[in-house]
Amino acid sequence: MARATFSFSSLNLLKKTMKNQSHRFSVAPMMDGTDRHCRYFYRLLSRRARLYTEMITADAIIHGDRERLLGFDTREHPVALQLGGGDPVKLAQAASIGEAFGYDEINLNVGCPSGRVQSGAFGACLMKQPALVARCVAAMRGAVDIPVTVKCRIGVDDQAPEESLFEFIDAVAQSGCNIFIVHARKAWLDGLSPKENRTIPPLDYGLVRRLKRERSGLTVVLNGGLESLAQARAEHHGVDGVMLGRAAYGTPYILSDVDREFFGETAPAPLRDDVACAMSDYLKAQFVQGVRPHSITRHMLGLFHGAPGARTWRRFLSENAPASRDDILDRAADAMRNRYVAA
Repeated sequence: MARATFSFSSLNLLKKTMKNQSHRFSVAPMMDGTDRHCRYFYRLLSRRARLYTEMITADAIIHGDRERLLGFDTREHPVALQLGGGDPVKLAQAASIGEAFGYDEINLNVGCPSGRVQSGAFGACLMKQPALVARCVAAMRGAVDIPVTVKCRIGVDDQAPEESLFEFIDAVAQSGCNIFIVHARKAWLDGLSPKENRTIPPLDYGLVRRLKRERSGLTVVLNGGLESLAQARAEHHGVDGVMLGRAAYGTPYILSDVDREFFGETAPAPLRDDVACAMSDYLKAQFVQGVRPHSITRHMLGLFHGAPGARTWRRFLSENAPASRDDILDRAADAMRNRYVAA
């Protein structure tokens, strides 16, 4: 792979500004998705998008391997830590630990509908307990100086979102939280899988916009069902920001247009080849520290989606990642190049 120059210098110069930037565009927290390697990759594509960790439970942070769970590269800023839990004391402790690690925001998950999360009495089921969520947020805000935010659904089960969403938001806002990321679907805690909960309950963007209109002092970010950057741009009206999840994970190169489309920057989008080169250097450095190449390359399968050679790139990474060679990205690029020559 021809080496390309890819510098984070301008990112470092703007670090203080970026740590306090708006939520105009974010990449959603995704379980088994937005780990530290994925976020580093995304930061090569966009300097300005706000990134989120996977949901990490407060108990795991308090009792687990904190460096493994929370460690991240400083070039990932702005980056938020998403917590799962329903105990104010434990969440406050976990939030404090997260702040000490350097995160720019603590986000409480009040939207995940998985059975494991329900059994722990947190996630989406907390929408039925707004007073408890308010206590959790108040405890976290008392423990940290960085923003504490909430990601929620518009309701759960048989709740009427037109009423329950506003009741929930008003209760939690009383605790001092003023930033809410709203997945514009209800969550069905019984009868639908987490995957089905991302697609089957109908979207209600209008309700989220009404929330912003009637609670204008709050920052409201729209999430759910946004399948492209163009759609995200079109649906941005009437809210303060948008958050993409699966669309960004499956076709990550769409993030290369975020800085221009959402933040008005004029610099050209990074080239896919340059991003691949930078990630190859990153992979080699991580390999020396014992990281398996697959842990990094699995996030990059869609980098060339829609471009010539995409299938060759994806197949090479899928078939060769288990071989644990640190030059896998270089060889994947060579495989694409050789295919062109053969053709």
